[in-house]
Order: sequence, then structure tokens, then C-alpha cells
Amino acid sequence: MIAYFDCFSGISGDMILGALVDAGLPPEKLGKELLRLPVKAYKLNVRKVKRAGFSATKVDVEIQGAGGRGQELRKWRHIEKIVQNSSLSGEIKQKGLSIFRRLFEAEAKVHGGRYDRIHLHELGAIDCIVDIFGALIGLDILGIDSVYSSALNLGSGTVKTEHGLLPVPAPATVELLKGIPVYSSDVSFELTTPTGAALISSLAVGFGPVPHMNISKAGTGAGTKNFKEQPNILRLFTGRDIHGTRTLNDVTIIETNIDDMNPQVYEYVLEKMFEAGALDVFLTQIIMKKGRPGIKLTALCNENKKKDLINILLKETTSIGVRFYRADRKILQRDIKSKKTEYGKVRVKTSKLGKEIQKASPEYEDCKKIAKKFNIPLIEIIKTIAGDL
Repeated sequence: MIAYFDCFSGISGDMILGALVDAGLPPEKLGKELLRLPVKAYKLNVRKVKRAGFSATKVDVEIQGAGGRGQELRKWRHIEKIVQNSSLSGEIKQKGLSIFRRLFEAEAKVHGGRYDRIHLHELGAIDCIVDIFGALIGLDILGIDSVYSSALNLGSGTVKTEHGLLPVPAPATVELLKGIPVYSSDVSFELTTPTGAALISSLAVGFGPVPHMNISKAGTGAGTKNFKEQPNILRLFTGRDIHGTRTLNDVTIIETNIDDMNPQVYEYVLEKMFEAGALDVFLTQIIMKKGRPGIKLTALCNENKKKDLINILLKETTSIGVRFYRADRKILQRDIKSKKTEYGKVRVKTSKLGKEIQKASPEYEDCKKIAKKFNIPLIEIIKTIAGDL
């Protein structure tokens, strides 16, 4: 299943949530999954609105209480703690942290300093968390394997910030959208927000016209303003690509051979690469010239992440060069469902080709919690639950 975002009126976190709900994401299921985050003091307000005569779904994250937008939740260490303490799947945690890391790094680039010492200037803490993880959860529930997008309309005019009026696009938005097709319309408003820019630039594997697909559902998310010039909406199309039930997309593969680095450093490097948006990173034992044992580090990523990942490899390892190339890949349709077991509910990931289930495996994080709770070896828990699938 693929998704295409038509950003002719820009993109923002609330517009993405609205488009997902309008395309079939049950609001109650979204809200239930968001409870996995240890974040309170908010509620989701979902309603139908009209924008320039067009019906759309508006989703607002309404902060409850006076302390909802506290500065104490705006620094990287606080966001990271909240995410790591959540019961979300490892994949969603990883994607969310990667997106937040890019937001902090963009702010650090604009204002100077280190990403872990600044705060997100123009973004509320709780609503930003809900927007980003709500989008990731929504795409997962809808079974989206690949995301595509049109070029982004940035809008024009100025935007009010903590540093006064700034021209659109805001500096942090520019940092997030480097290498991505954009344009500016006559609408005097910030159409593409930093949160929207961070999400679409991190998730989309391609930008341009609607890809070859069979559209099954369409959703329309509403922005806050109601313009006279054009409908302030984000359109979302979901459906199958022309290859049927399998998704075909291209990835960039980056490789480097290393034979002179402390093995303890690999864990740190892999963690940084995942945070920077790598789809996968793995190590392979190899024999190099003159019979020296070595390690081949391989990373898979979308093309727009290539530069960042190469920079990490060259800065954080002893490598003096990397090689990279494009490759096609086919992905089975994936889904995660909850299954009742004798130990409680466990999420199960299935991979399908058409209507036939090819593979099924229990979620590792759920199995780990059960093993700790009942003091049973993890390998036995995985074997027992997998045997019932």
C-alpha cells in the first residue's frame, strides 16, 4: 500500500492527521495508540469543516491545563525520554526520534549551538509530539508501506516568531527541505510548517506527480486558516501501486570497509545512523587485502538521506571513503495486529502477498516485557507465541 500527499496548499502536522482520519483512520484507534506515549494534558478534537467550499477533516491537539506547553518538554533529552519510556513499537520509536532529531538539528543550524542544548523555538512540546507520532501511527494503521509527495507549496509573506517577523519559509523549514522540490504561491501565509516539513521530508521516498497507483481511498485534511484564494487543504491518496500487492521502490545503499576501529564504536555509529533516517544498517565480517579481518558496514536509505549518512560514516568512523549505489527493492505488504495469548495481548507483525499470509512474528518489545513480568526466558516466550500464529 502506498500513500501520496498532494501539498498544493502546503503541509502541517494537523493537516496530515486530518487527511489520515478522512482517509479512514479511526480517531478512537489513533487516540488509543497515542496513549502508549507517557504524555497527558491534551485531547484530540476531530471535526468536519469547510475550506473555500470544500469539506475536510480538521484535527486539533488541544492542550489541557496551564502547564501544557511548558518549556521543560522542548529539549532533546526530554523528548527522547518520553519516547523511550513509551510502549510504542521499536520501529515507530526509531522513526519518531529520527524526525525529532532533524528538527533539533535544523534549529541548531539556524541559531548556532548543539542540537542537544537548544529547544524547539516555534513548536509546542505536546502538540508536536502528538502530530509526529500520530502521523506515524496513522500510516502504520492504514498499512502504508511507502509515502510519496508532490512538490511543496511554501506560501509567502512573513511569519511571527520568538525572534520577530521572518520571511516565509522560516529558516528551520529551509534547513529541513534542502534537496526537496518546493515553490511559493501568492498566499500570504506559512503554508508548510517545520513539523510538516520534517514529517514529509523524512517519510517520502519520492517527490513529483502522482505515482502509478490504483487509488482506493482519498482523504482531505484541513489547515487552520480559511483562504479566499484557494482551499487550505491537504489531499491524501492511498492505494496499490502498479505492481499489485507488492511495493517496489528504490533505495540507496552505502558501504564502507573498516579494519582499524575499536569494535565498541560500532553500536554508537549504528544508533546515529538510524536516528538520521537510515532504513537499515548492518555489519558483515569480511577478509580484506593481505588477509586482514575487517567489517563491512552497510546502510540502506532513501536518496535524500544519503548525504547525512555519508557524513556520519566519515566523521564517526576510521573510514576514509565510502561507496554508494541505487538499488530496487520489493516489500511485502506489512500489518501489525493485536493477538490474545495466555500472557496477555501481543502485537503480531504479518507480511502478505495478496490475501495469503507469508510470514508472521510476535513483536519483540512485547515479548521482552512478558519475559520480564513472568520471569520466563525470552526465547521460550517467543517460541510459544510464534507457535500459535
